Amino acid sequence: MVTAEEVRLILRSVNTRKAEGPDGIPGRVLKECAYQLADVFTDIFNMSLAKAVVPTCFKTATIIPVPKQSKISTLNDYRPVALTPIIAKCFERLVAKRVKAFLPRSLDQHQYAYRENRSTEDAIVTALHSTLTHLDKKETYVRLLFIDYSSAFNTIVPNRLITKLLDLGLSYSLCMWIKDFLTDRPQTVRLGPHQSSSLSLSTGAPQGCVLSPLLYSVYTYDLTNTHPSNTVIKFADDTTVVGQITHVNESAYRDEVDRLTEWCQKNNLTLNVRKTKEIIVDFRRQKANPQPLIINGEEVERTSCFKFLGVMLSEDLKWVMNTTATVRKAQQRLYFLRILRKNNLSPELLKTFYHCCIESVITYCITAWYVNCTEKDRKSLSRVIRSAERIVGLPLPPLDDIFRTRCLRRACGILKDETHPANHLFTLLPSGRRYRATTARTSRLQNSFIPRAITELNNHTTLLPSTQHNCTFVSGCTNKFRCVSNAQ
Repeated sequence: MVTAEEVRLILRSVNTRKAEGPDGIPGRVLKECAYQLADVFTDIFNMSLAKAVVPTCFKTATIIPVPKQSKISTLNDYRPVALTPIIAKCFERLVAKRVKAFLPRSLDQHQYAYRENRSTEDAIVTALHSTLTHLDKKETYVRLLFIDYSSAFNTIVPNRLITKLLDLGLSYSLCMWIKDFLTDRPQTVRLGPHQSSSLSLSTGAPQGCVLSPLLYSVYTYDLTNTHPSNTVIKFADDTTVVGQITHVNESAYRDEVDRLTEWCQKNNLTLNVRKTKEIIVDFRRQKANPQPLIINGEEVERTSCFKFLGVMLSEDLKWVMNTTATVRKAQQRLYFLRILRKNNLSPELLKTFYHCCIESVITYCITAWYVNCTEKDRKSLSRVIRSAERIVGLPLPPLDDIFRTRCLRRACGILKDETHPANHLFTLLPSGRRYRATTARTSRLQNSFIPRAITELNNHTTLLPSTQHNCTFVSGCTNKFRCVSNAQ
């Protein structure tokens, strides 16, 4: 059951800039009339939950095809985004809150999307740490498989999802409400001024709904590694298998891929083998030529570089291509900064634009790749910052300072979250004053995120023995970071 106060707060938090749904009711009306409408919608929501029936008007959606890339060649290059009534989204937020209350915090730790204190940065760092830790041993190499699904959200089977929700302890009535929410959904497709006739669907979770990401995460929670030498990393529907190979024994890796293929068949997810890519990272002097990977009778393409969650990952684990692409994109945005200066914007506004549109590009996932960059790559990035400084007319933070600050901040977030996959990598020494350093044979591992984060923590924090500490930013601190300890 929901309360009138919950409904009132949800209505007051409506983003008025969001597009209205098929009902034509703008968000501004719901927000401004929250106090008058709260009691009415509370009764409607509670009746819907009690009877496990979702009103048809709440399920109606208008599908807007959004291009995934600049050049469109097939219909698969469009992403079907569903516009649903804003009030339906408010109802979904209330339901999502109740679903999350039933789910254990440790559920599917390697799903890095749609979760608090998780991001693409965590997924990339986990994949790199798993790779570099294994490569630090002798006679080893790593196979990275980047899996692509065909319309993953649209192929969810409601009955199978409900079975998984019941196994996780969700109440039967709430499961039946979710089942009704996903079935018999009327929708039309709108492209410009043209709109198709209505069609009802009972498969999939519409992209654009509040509940869809959460339901997809639950639907794939049992897609995990079965061999300890492999790691399955997920960010929404982007799935990566990190296979650690020792002495050319690939049986565990190939068995993992076979099991993943079987799981997809059982759960109605279609693997797009043509877009699935593989990278082999091998630093041995005498490199072998592993047999190609076959999925559903098709050979997986082996590539030397892949764009992994927005970062260019190369088979030599060098960051030249990533830095080149980053510099090119940042330089393009410098043009807009120059245009703004010509229009006599104040330096403060120019600096704000720089932080939002240029620095965000340069520093994307900086903790994962910056230290392992070459000096030439760092100079290229620094030149962009110096150019921006001349345009803005104010000093801008250097990359070294940004890296340290973000490294410490990310380490703090991991330390606070006991369910984070990297939490166990930060262990205190018996004295309780410092963290145990990572043993590394190669500079690649030593310069990766986890060892550097431990070093930064040991250099910038003060830990007291026999205390439970919480990491927070402290105003007035030179390093903008300190570990504040509270006695138990």
